[in-house]
Amino acid sequence: MEKHIPKGSLGGQAILEGIMMKGPGGYSTSVRLPDKKIYVKFHRYESYGEKHPVFKIPFIRGIANFIEALTLGMKTLSYSSSFFDDEEETKTDKLFKDIFKDKAEDVALGITFLFSIVIALALFMFLPATIAELLGKWISNRYLLSVIEGLIRLFIFLLYVWLIAQMDDINRLFMYHGAEHKTINCYEDGKDLKPDNVKKYSRYHKRCGTSFIFVVMIVSIIVFMFITAEEMWLRFLLRLLLIPVIAGISYEFIRLAGRNDNVVLNVLSKPGMWIQKLTTREPDEEMIQVAIVAVEAVIYGKAYADAVNEAQNIKISDEELEVKDLEGF
Repeated sequence: MEKHIPKGSLGGQAILEGIMMKGPGGYSTSVRLPDKKIYVKFHRYESYGEKHPVFKIPFIRGIANFIEALTLGMKTLSYSSSFFDDEEETKTDKLFKDIFKDKAEDVALGITFLFSIVIALALFMFLPATIAELLGKWISNRYLLSVIEGLIRLFIFLLYVWLIAQMDDINRLFMYHGAEHKTINCYEDGKDLKPDNVKKYSRYHKRCGTSFIFVVMIVSIIVFMFITAEEMWLRFLLRLLLIPVIAGISYEFIRLAGRNDNVVLNVLSKPGMWIQKLTTREPDEEMIQVAIVAVEAVIYGKAYADAVNEAQNIKISDEELEVKDLEGF
């Protein structure tokens, strides 16, 4: 019997030479190995909402999904890179293993995650706020300053994306991002997942993380207008505290837009999809094949993933199985 995942329940992320695809009950990681074979793994996984009903409540679920997407994204990106890590163990790696033993990889990932959050806050929160504060010497209207600060934040984000897109590795990542969207669009349109079918579909999608970030920036402009504290440090602190609220509101909009073809929602979704021109590229057929395998692994589960790997005669050493291949990491 053919299985089906409801529209709006499938989502993913481009990873190094592959794609992570998440659906009800689990997620898959599909990677194109150096020998051109596709290695796919299905991971059983319960989302925060499945474990705790409170995280299914509107707006609260947006905060939970945002945190979950960040942590799962970092983890699967690190997982995919392990297939291509040919460098010798550094002194830092050895020190981490000596101190944290089996938890060394998790600790390193956690530090990387926290460092990324700090950099993001500095670049997209503190810098625009500081520039707006300087402009406040000539502009007294707090509402106008909030709009200017939001536009500065958006400009920095677009510039950042454009700059990293010039790197070859990131450009390939964006191609896999395009393959992910095309495959989801094809599946949600009810067509067979074949490369020739997938190629015909758009590389843009309304539920994309890029669109989510754009909506976050627009919502933040509106929400930050209500912050009237005089001290800069207090305004910045209040902005940080309101990030979960903004994430919750933005998620509800993206979720609603992704599940409906309402004309108004489609129009409001257009700017976010335009920005996807920067974060997606047209994929080649090999990338589309990886995306198809990722989607089908989510639909059909572990037995499908095992069958794909067995058909290609892919063998993973016991050491690699222990380090890389545990379900749920």
